[in-house]
Amino acid sequence: MASQAPTLQEQARALGDPTRHAIFRYVADAETAIDVAELTEHFGFNHNAIRQHLAKLVSAGLVTEAQAPIAGRGRPRLSYRVHPGADSRWGASGPYERLSLLLSEMIRTGDSAVEVGRRVGRRQRLDRDVADDPVAVVVEAMEREGFEPTVRVRGDRVDVVLGTCPFETTALADPDIVCSMHLGLAQGVAEQTDGRIAVDELVRHDPRRAKCRLHLHLEPGHDD
Repeated sequence: MASQAPTLQEQARALGDPTRHAIFRYVADAETAIDVAELTEHFGFNHNAIRQHLAKLVSAGLVTEAQAPIAGRGRPRLSYRVHPGADSRWGASGPYERLSLLLSEMIRTGDSAVEVGRRVGRRQRLDRDVADDPVAVVVEAMEREGFEPTVRVRGDRVDVVLGTCPFETTALADPDIVCSMHLGLAQGVAEQTDGRIAVDELVRHDPRRAKCRLHLHLEPGHDD
């Protein structure tokens, strides 16, 4: 049985501690993933204290924890971002707030949903931990947007399964616009890999069950 999402009351309790709230705001305001060392240096606490606060924020669904690629010896580094589904009342940009900005850009510019999504993808800051891996670049960007992606690589073919639709309600009402934005977003991110990977198509599914699938391919010379 799937675990229930944290309630607003649980999130409010997690943020009731002033230090924990300050850590959440620091992570939410950062343009890239944050690690324990940076938080320790900024706040002046020891590593264990910072980890305990982060564990509370992760448990409350306010930040996400990911393992950065191993570089050299030592324990794998953990990195943290604001949870893409964090409610905007906590000062983060919630999923439907982000969607409203994209729709406003479509109205203002007259551009298609694909082009607006592509423009957003091209503006995304690449995480330094994955910048050398074109597959990881796309997967990390979709994870950051709340899609809960999983990936399968077979030779030069890459399938990214989107485990969740962050705009489920709107996608039910207008799948053409929402899915086109998602496709454009992935294409824009892929463009930042200097031609190492390309997005071929987005295969849609019912947003209530998710599992939409991005088909990508690695360009010759970049399939290792």
